[in-house]
Formats: sequence, C-alpha cells, structure tokens
Amino acid sequence: MCGIFAVHGLEKPSADRAHCIACSKRLRHRGPDWSGCFVGKDAVLVHERLAIVGVDTGAQPLISEDGKIVLAVNGEIYNHIDLRESVGPDVKFKTHSDCEVIIPLYKKHDKELCNLLDGMFSFVLLDESVTPSRIIAARDPIGVTTLYQGWSSKRPGTVYFASELKALIDDCDKIISFPPGHVYDSRDQSTTRYYKPSWWNGDAEGADFTEATNPTDYTALRESLEDAVRKRLMSEVPYGVLLSGGLDSSLIAAIAARETEKVAQAQYELRHRKLQEASSGPPTPNPGLVGLINEQATLAAWPQLHSFSIGLENSPDLLAARKAAHFLGTVHHEYVFTVQEGLDAIPEVIYHLETYDVTTVRASTPMYLLSRKIKAMGVKMVLSGEGSDEILGGYLYFHAAPDSKSFQQECVKRVKNLHTSDCLRANKSTMAWGLEARVPFLDKAFLEVAMNIDAKEKMFSKGANQEVDEDGCPKMEKYILRKAFDCSPGGKPYLPRSILWRQKEQFSDGVGYSWIDGIKAHAEAVISDDAFSKRAERWKDDIPDTKEAYFIRDVFDTLFPTEAAAKTAVRWIPRGDWGCAPDPSGRSVSIHNAAYNAE
Repeated sequence: MCGIFAVHGLEKPSADRAHCIACSKRLRHRGPDWSGCFVGKDAVLVHERLAIVGVDTGAQPLISEDGKIVLAVNGEIYNHIDLRESVGPDVKFKTHSDCEVIIPLYKKHDKELCNLLDGMFSFVLLDESVTPSRIIAARDPIGVTTLYQGWSSKRPGTVYFASELKALIDDCDKIISFPPGHVYDSRDQSTTRYYKPSWWNGDAEGADFTEATNPTDYTALRESLEDAVRKRLMSEVPYGVLLSGGLDSSLIAAIAARETEKVAQAQYELRHRKLQEASSGPPTPNPGLVGLINEQATLAAWPQLHSFSIGLENSPDLLAARKAAHFLGTVHHEYVFTVQEGLDAIPEVIYHLETYDVTTVRASTPMYLLSRKIKAMGVKMVLSGEGSDEILGGYLYFHAAPDSKSFQQECVKRVKNLHTSDCLRANKSTMAWGLEARVPFLDKAFLEVAMNIDAKEKMFSKGANQEVDEDGCPKMEKYILRKAFDCSPGGKPYLPRSILWRQKEQFSDGVGYSWIDGIKAHAEAVISDDAFSKRAERWKDDIPDTKEAYFIRDVFDTLFPTEAAAKTAVRWIPRGDWGCAPDPSGRSVSIHNAAYNAE
C-alpha cells in the first residue's frame, strides 16, 4: 500500500505544487520508498510509494502513453495478470505494477472498471482527454484501504482526496471518510455504490433485509479462504503473518505456511532442473513450476514463513502463538511490551489512527508496536486475520442474539462498518511504519460464501449451555469455520485442536489483561473528577462515558482540533438491546469467564 493525495479544480495548479507536496509528506510513513508528483491543467496528484509489486518499475503517478490519463493508487490488485490479458494484446504496459491495468480498464469500461478489480485499493484517476478534465476516485468494497474526501469553503468547486485525514485538515473545513464500495465522478459530483453483493441489504439503517438461507458448505468455506490467502501472497519482497494464537490468525498462518512451502519446493525443483540442464543439454522449462513461482513472486531469501506476535509477559496470545508457530514450523518472532511502553505510545497511535474509538485504540497500540519491530527486520507485508468475527458472528456478545435474523443483521452491520474499526486499525497501525497488512477474510469470494450461510448455523451457546456435535466438538463461536478446517485433505491437520477450538479473545485482551486495566488506571490518574463531570460542556456529540474514553478523546482533540476532523471519527458501542455491557472488552461479556470455568 501507499499514500495518495490529490486536488482537483485548481485555477493555477503549478502554484499549489509545493503546498500539495507538503500535505502529501504527512503521509510519507505509508510510502517511504519514493515520491512522485503530477501537475495537470487543473489538478495535482502526489504519491508516496511502498514498493511490493513491480518494485523496479512501478513509480507513481502512472501516466498513459498519450499523457492524457494520470493515476495514483494505494493498494494491491490481485487479479492484475488476468486483467492485463483481458484488455487485449494491443495495450502496451510501461511498468510491472499491478495497478497500471486500471488505466486501460478505464478506457474500456469507464468507472464500471471498479467491479472488475479484485483487491484492496483506493485510487484517484485524472482524465485530461476531456474538457473540463474529469476525476474519478474509488475505494475497495469493504474499506481495507483508507481514503478521505474534503472540501474547502474558500475554494468552491475544488475537491481533495487523501489516504489519511492529516493531509487535509489544514485545507478542508468539510471532510468525510470516503464510503467503501463507492466511486466518485467529478462530471456530476456524484458518489455511487458499485459493490452490490447478494448479501448486502442496502445502505440505509433499517433497509429491507433478506435472511441468508444457504446451508454450510464446509468445502467451499475452506477452499475459498485458501484461495483468498493464496492470491494475497503476491509479493516481490519478504512477507510474514501476524500470529496472535487465536483461531483467525492461526488459520491464515496455517494456509500461508502450506502455500509458502509449495512455492519454496517449486523454486528448489526449478533450480535443480536448471543445474541438470546446464550440464546435460538444452533447457526444457516446466511451465507449472515457473507459473507457480511467478504467480506469487516469493523471494528465495525467505523460503520459510515468518510469524510475529506481541503481548505482555506470559500473556494468553504469546503462549498460544508460540504453540501454533511450533506446530506450523514458522520462523517465529515474539515481542514483549510493558504497559508503560503502551501508554507512552498512545498519542502516536491516535495520531496515526485518526479516531478516538476506545476499542480501536486499545487494540491498535500493541499492533503499532509490533509493526515497528517487523519493519525493522526488512519485512514489508504481512497477512492478518481481521474480519472473521464480523462475518461469522464470532464476538462473544453474539451469543445473546435473540434469533437468527437478528444475528445475521448484526453480522451485515458489522461488516459494513469494518472500515471504521478493524480495517482502520489494521491499515493505519501497520502503515504507520510502512508495513502493509492484507486481510484474506475480506476477500470478495469468501464473503460471498460465508455471508450467505444461514445464520442459524452460525449461532452458538457458551458455558453450561454449551452444545456439542456428533464428533464431540463444542458448538462455540465460529463453529462452522473451525469445523471446515477440522479435517485436512491429505491428512495433515491445519492446527492443533487446542488452537482450532480455542475460545475467542479480543486482541486487546489477549495481549494481556493488564493492558486494558493499565489504560483505565492511567486515565483515572490523569483525568480529574471535576473535568470528567463537565464533559458534556466540552463535547456536544459523542460524549465520553468513561475516563478512559475522555482521555483518548482529549488526546485526539489536541492532535486534530477541528470539528471537521472529529466528525470523521466513529465510536463503536456494544448492543445494549442484547444486554451487552458498555465496556467493549471481551472480559465484560459474562460468558467469557463462565466458558473458561466450564472447560
């Protein structure tokens, strides 16, 4: 991923070049490898590059052969090879970048091109072949990448785009988080939805709702996730996996380890074949081996998968991740942090997150610290397990859903809003250090399978009410996902049973229960009772309901003091109508301890 900044509708864009570069420089942590700038007739596009695919030739902004179309992209297009073939042999590509294919797709399909892309992306495309010039901007279906849109009352008719809020706050007095699955068109200033999957029930709250009715196809569930991981191993640089020891990250690591082993074996066989050919005669290339290596472009320097975990000393996640890594045979790296180190990092974390949501800050801080360690090792890309809990109703509070329809509605709602929470965390916590996180659970094909499964088959019980299936497996949260990977084609298990059937821990809990307790204690110490009692006088909207929330909001306001900035932040509030506690920590759900006591 990268950082993009664009302004359209300028009267004298050349006069704004230096200022636009200065704004984009605030995004340079996202793209430390190179910077590029294009100044057009009435627009400026700036790009901060993190090179992962097309390392030597993919500098941006990308410009068409005739110089009329200019493109800046943040993200990865996993099906770019197939898309290159689809535009025909007459199209000449100037780079090996996975993003360049967007230009000929635009010429052929206009803004309908967005539905053809399989990946995570935000892009701005400038078309100067028409008068006035046209700009379109789009964000991937779920919002794995971040994108903001802004306007300035001092410059009517001018529109701004940036990967992060901080690049816009000095110029724009109106800013929105650009909606996922949408495309903007300057011809009529419209923003329309292009992503319309079968399970989507409209954008409005309370829109018509169709219940999912498909029975669980365990093979389709397993194979679609394996495909999602496989395509995300597209890389020309060393990669790894974030491994908390929970179900989601461990499954991603298990699949990635198998795929990495396949590629390493193919590389070995190809090298061995070349040595034989060099000594015995003309080459006889094996298209299968070459194709497998080229498809994933894995560096020979990393023939074994590396895994990374973080936690307080002896935390649940560190212990579980160690066990999973040993089973999978990854080269494992674990990092121990202290509560004080986490507290010291919170202002930096909020600066990069650009939100005051308590849950997001709690979980992002360890991820932020871990990302710095990973980048220091020379790794640029990691796989992560975000999205599974929203898709499958894996959060412990889902046990309180009154019926399957409510369960499914909550799943859809949580997936729709992932861009305000877990996607935002995964993107910004890692990109703060120029590390890209890819999330296989949010693959479009996997979503199509998993979101259409009858919610009756996703519902679960806990504690004394725990049901078991005919094989003695507990019908716990994400039962169908666990069951899909409980057997293995070829006989080798994906994971140890203690990991495959481990109870859900929220990341901020799993890194060590003292972490959340430490934030709360710190907030109690720094926020006076008097200040807290006057919180409604200070804030009219999103009034903090705890001293921890007050402390985090106070830091946010110091860093981003404008009303426009505050309006882009979204707080997640647990469902009170299901009897959920207001504290989003997994431990606040009464069944958490009950489930452990029942084990």
